[in-house]
Amino acid sequence: MNNHTRWYREHHASGRWECYGVKVETTDLYIRSTANHANIAEEMVRELRDQVRRHAEERPDFLTAMSPLDEPAGLSPILQRMYRSSRAAGVGPMAAVAGAVAEMTGEAMAEKSEEVIVENGGDIWMKLTEPALISLYAGRSRFSGRFNLKIYPEQTPMGICSSSGRFGHSFSLGRADLVTVTSPSAPLADAVATGACNLVSGEDDLEPSVAYAMSVEGVSGILCIYWDTMAMQGDIELCAPESENESI
Repeated sequence: MNNHTRWYREHHASGRWECYGVKVETTDLYIRSTANHANIAEEMVRELRDQVRRHAEERPDFLTAMSPLDEPAGLSPILQRMYRSSRAAGVGPMAAVAGAVAEMTGEAMAEKSEEVIVENGGDIWMKLTEPALISLYAGRSRFSGRFNLKIYPEQTPMGICSSSGRFGHSFSLGRADLVTVTSPSAPLADAVATGACNLVSGEDDLEPSVAYAMSVEGVSGILCIYWDTMAMQGDIELCAPESENESI
């Protein structure tokens, strides 16, 4: 078994992980863990979706707000994380929902599995005991598929969340090909990735976008791509795909 494992959505077991999907309504997770705990993941996702749905029924602007909302008292943990990440990033609370679901599902599974990776529409929460590599897809950019993001166990648990104004299902006001943000908090990484992507209309916006992300307390790193220009800062380590067998 290599020290690094490449990240991609293939639903087959490896010597290191069981790989499987869990889908509940519009939530579609890809999971890697040391054993198959789909039952735990599905139960948690249903509970989290119900909590978000009930809150949205009480407060309709929660679903559409593009900027932070005042946080009501007595919220469940997922809603607390979404509101607080939203406020830190300066975006609406729903910008943090995918990261929050990935994180809380992963935390529930981590009670049974030493390693867990939960990917939710490009937003990832992971806990590792060995290094892993995550492929970076940036659509039209020449950087797409040419680099992997290397993650070490000591960095985890952590969130790695991405946003794009060019592809994917997430709504964005910007035109970045890819923004990837890392943080110990997946909902914060998710919200900041949205905020950073919103700032990019051209390559001249990359540096201000990176500066914005790194100004948010709790963000550990950011990578931002527009067409064939890349900017990054913080605790981000890239390696070429062919370096998968290098020793650490």
